[in-house]
Amino acid sequence: MNSLYQTSIHSLPLLGHGKVRDNYAVGDDKILIVTTDRLSAFDVVMNEPIPGKGKVLNHMSDFWFEKLGHIVPNHLTGVAPESVVAPEEVEQVKGRAVVAKRLKPIMVEAVVRGYIIGSGWKDYQDTGSICGIKLPAGLQQAEKLPEPIFTPAAKAELGEHDENISFAEMEERIGAELAAKMRDVAIALYKAAAEYAATRGIIIADTKFEFGLDDNGVMHLMDEVLTADSSRFWPADSYQPGISPPSFDKQFVRDYLETLTWGKTAPAPALPADVIEKTQSKYFEAIERLTGEKLKA
Repeated sequence: MNSLYQTSIHSLPLLGHGKVRDNYAVGDDKILIVTTDRLSAFDVVMNEPIPGKGKVLNHMSDFWFEKLGHIVPNHLTGVAPESVVAPEEVEQVKGRAVVAKRLKPIMVEAVVRGYIIGSGWKDYQDTGSICGIKLPAGLQQAEKLPEPIFTPAAKAELGEHDENISFAEMEERIGAELAAKMRDVAIALYKAAAEYAATRGIIIADTKFEFGLDDNGVMHLMDEVLTADSSRFWPADSYQPGISPPSFDKQFVRDYLETLTWGKTAPAPALPADVIEKTQSKYFEAIERLTGEKLKA
């Protein structure tokens, strides 16, 4: 199975390599986003690719952008990625890239939590709250929250950890009006997606959205949306509160890394072949469950 760890596109100006995506300028107003097979865990990029992962993530984002387009505009342009690169570079973008509007990113991530898990569970155990939002006493790990909550995070530099911030701090950073709009749209997106996913036997425990502004100040959904990298997907048939459910994402990698004596900073330790294979199978299972389509790497 072919994998792509890093692109080498020379027909377009490189804007930068992210943790997972490589970005190139397409004129002044568009951007080519190529989703590689790189995987990051604890904000550190692993040395080994997960073959086909980029195609899964790209397809998943496209699926959700289309399904949720009535809630908020998004960055899609409809331009075929194959049409903006040189012929010898087409294989690098086929099935794993999108030509998007070039937007001004809002430097706050919109995190929505419908269940209590991960850092939220740790926060709740310590404080009875998640990111300062008071919750009912006696909740169990992985329990569904009475209502989804919005817990913004400040975007960090590459290799650094995003930082949870209060809604008040978000208002200070980007303004009260834009903060409220981001919160309301993010919760609406989460609720619509969770409702659909439930019909496919998937629980969306939490997710993060990224937004940007166009030249007219109109807010758009951008980057990736509701993928197995940006969300926790759980199989509904094996879910029960009180335990951490298995995930359709990089949980195998996280679980393996937690067994190591490793400071969760670069350089990353090597991943065994079985961890890579199990992680890969989870990504492909997620897209098939979600869309009904069997994707080929």
